[in-house]
Amino acid sequence: MSDILKNDLFLRAANGEVTERPPVWLMRQAGRILPQYRALRAKLSGFKELVETPELACEVTIQPIDELEVDAAIIFSDILVIPESMGLPYEMIPGKGPFFPDTVKNAADIAKLVEGQPAADELQYVYDAVKLTKQELNNRVPLIGFAGAPFTIFCYMIEGSGSKTFSKAKKLMYQEPVLAHQLLEKITNTTIAYLKGKVRAGADLIQLFDSWAGVLNNNTFRTFSLPYLQKIATALSAEVPVTLFAKGAWHSLPEIAASDCNVVGLDWTTDVKWARQQVGAKQVVQGNLDPCALYSDADSLKATTIQMLKDFGPHHICNLGHGVYPDTPLDNVKVFVDTVKAFKYDDIAATI
Repeated sequence: MSDILKNDLFLRAANGEVTERPPVWLMRQAGRILPQYRALRAKLSGFKELVETPELACEVTIQPIDELEVDAAIIFSDILVIPESMGLPYEMIPGKGPFFPDTVKNAADIAKLVEGQPAADELQYVYDAVKLTKQELNNRVPLIGFAGAPFTIFCYMIEGSGSKTFSKAKKLMYQEPVLAHQLLEKITNTTIAYLKGKVRAGADLIQLFDSWAGVLNNNTFRTFSLPYLQKIATALSAEVPVTLFAKGAWHSLPEIAASDCNVVGLDWTTDVKWARQQVGAKQVVQGNLDPCALYSDADSLKATTIQMLKDFGPHHICNLGHGVYPDTPLDNVKVFVDTVKAFKYDDIAATI
């Protein structure tokens, strides 16, 4: 099998090359917007069976490549495999989301956690899924590997589920910062080993999702999140491009861009032109259409998408500002993808 990608647009853009158009993919593109995904899920015992069975994860990863013809695949998995590998198993409750029967409460709980390579070795099913998916993709598009950022994982391990305030996690930060950093360091070491395993298995780019970064202010983000994002990016960037997506951390965009990452992800609340001023015209950025814009009519969606592409200019990977919502009309997702694929930078330059 040839190692040459048939469609390398995404990787060229991630590496800072000026491309003929922006590449496009969607966070959560492998999921409930696709009828073939829903049909497969209906046959299974639950979400975790899908995550932990390489053949099924492979099938779901490739579904949006067949259906939407996006420019990159992202391996189907879950960010919570990391705490589980460290000794904190989770359940996925239908209609409610993830739940941890046990949580981290004190220093003894942190001391019991497995970390680094021994924890990462527990995730062979993910590496097997990556290998199989690379084989089945047959170099059609690059494959993205991902992990949750340490702060986001930290939140889940302490709270035991999602939260409106994450006050338990933040309480540990403020009351016992040394313990908080001990836990974050263990998560970081495990995440590095895990992501290196994904790269060895064939992942072409790594993305870190700091989904709960927005509950931190600039000082706490730069203390409890950014150093760990930087450590992971530095550990991986010599091997593959790295994308850092810290949702809600608009206040620290220059610091994120100054790390060893290739791509800075932007959520939909971040003004594109302002973000460009913060990170520079040549920094590769990813995003950032409001996922709810996909509910609008086709003409409005096209116009909104084209304006966003013009505002970003080159060095842009087109995506949503967060994951696509499950009830999003599939036809509108196709309008979005097709609009981006029809867009050409040369056409815009010719009108200036």
